[in-house]
Amino acid sequence: MQFSKWHALGNAYLLVERAETPGGLGADLVRRLCNPHRGIGADGVLEVVPDGSSAAVTVWNPDGSQAEFSGNGARIAARWLADRAGAREVTLRFDDRAATARIREDDVELDVEPVVVGEPEGLDLHIERVTFTPVDVGNPHAVVRRDAFDELDVQRLGPLVECHVRFPGRTNVQLVQPLDDHRIRVGVWERGAGATPASGSSAVAAASAAVANGWASSPVTVELPGGELVVVVRDGRATLVGPVGEICRGETALG
Repeated sequence: MQFSKWHALGNAYLLVERAETPGGLGADLVRRLCNPHRGIGADGVLEVVPDGSSAAVTVWNPDGSQAEFSGNGARIAARWLADRAGAREVTLRFDDRAATARIREDDVELDVEPVVVGEPEGLDLHIERVTFTPVDVGNPHAVVRRDAFDELDVQRLGPLVECHVRFPGRTNVQLVQPLDDHRIRVGVWERGAGATPASGSSAVAAASAAVANGWASSPVTVELPGGELVVVVRDGRATLVGPVGEICRGETALG
């Protein structure tokens, strides 16, 4: 099976054309591919069906579950598709959702819509009670404001929020520390993946919650462990801008 491996600020995905796996990937194969010791190693797999300058994309988490959407995965798929089609603008389809992306030199600019920000809610985690803002970016997010946090806080709170009974399908989690009117610091716990150095949909969710709650104003620079992304928030939509890069191409016997 042919594959390529990409990253967006250290958030790594394998990209595979569905034609390489006529029977589809499947949860077991995805888990083996993402395993860094017995497979290739990645934070997820993008299963792509290209059609000119558009493509259908299925996003797989490393635990074998599927995600409805991925901001970084979409930008990676967009760069791959743009290079293949010789285009500067491409369209990606995720089930019933579509996203347009544009190539801006080293960056990929992705339109994300709709973005739905809910009212803040309280959540009892037993070890403490937190307030979170629910955000739907095509996938679910719980954004928690903190005056300060470290990686241990992400590891401690992330799984408790992800698997809370409030979220029957689990959720992505962001800890957000506002830094100034246009900058926030974000720690990410991804559903089905755990702590990650970067997440595009998490950046959109965190920035959208920050703007809605008055913690920051658009455009928002999102500081993640892996680097920075910029999110422009407006009228229930967002534009996500940041770099992606190809790591390698190869063939695996796992398929």
